[in-house]
Order: sequence, then structure tokens, then C-alpha cells
Amino acid sequence: MKLITLVVFNLDNQKYALHLSTVETIIRAVEFTALPKVPKIVNGITNFQEKIIPVFNIRKRFNLPDKEIDLDDHLIIVHTSKRMAALIKDNVSNVISRSKEEIINANKILPEIKYIEEILRLKNGIMLIYILIHNLDKFLSLEEEKELENSMKGNISEIFF
Repeated sequence: MKLITLVVFNLDNQKYALHLSTVETIIRAVEFTALPKVPKIVNGITNFQEKIIPVFNIRKRFNLPDKEIDLDDHLIIVHTSKRMAALIKDNVSNVISRSKEEIINANKILPEIKYIEEILRLKNGIMLIYILIHNLDKFLSLEEEKELENSMKGNISEIFF
């Protein structure tokens, strides 16, 4: 039986997860610098361990209402096949390991949502809890990816140097 380890976090009342292998660390929310001409889900950039990384507001990706960042919020520092990034999230609930057999391919349930790769269904007493597992490599569309690259290339030296 193959186990999958996930970092589970909340946005409003929905649970989301990332594969632990994509998570670098979790830090308290820090200040970030806005960039012009970036996709709407990019709040800006920040310096993490002397690397300039984009800060994604995943609430916007899932059309959730905006929320002011407060002292309890954190950034999940992740790495995709293309870059490191920071994801703003409300709070981390825990790290869990589950059998691969418990995880369902998201296309079977939510074929129109391309940012979710898999769904974990957990039974909590009489309630079912669905945890939506992100596919970070598909988080930005090709157009958003180009827009972000162009903005970061053209603005980072002006902002930080």
C-alpha cells in the first residue's frame, strides 16, 4: 500500500491540500511588493532566502472573497517544475498520510476545475470531508505564466536594485 503525504490547509470552510513533496516550508505572512501587469492571482513578489518569488493569492483562483492578510496568516513556500512561489492561506490544519487508493482523480468528479488534481474523501463521524488537492504545475494558465514572467523580468531589477 503506497502512502501519500499531504499538507492540508483551509480557505474559508473548504480544505485544500498540497503534496508534501512540493512544500519547501511554511512561514508567517511577510510583506510583499506589488508588480504591475501580473495575473489577478499574483499579489506581488517577496524575497525568500535571497530568491525573488511570486506570491499567489489562491483565494482569487477559486473565486473566494478577498480577505485582508492578518497576523495569523501564513505563506506556504512551494516549488513547481518551473519556479518557487508562495501561497497565501488562512491556516494549516495538519499533515496527513493516506493510502493512494483513498484518493480520487478530480476529473471524475469536477472535470471543469483544472487546478485541482485529486480529491481525498474522509469520513469524520457521520460527515464526509472533501479535501481538494492542488496541481501546482497547472496553477497558472500559459497566458498567466507568460504575463508573470514578463512582469518579473522587467520590474525586479527596478524594485530591488
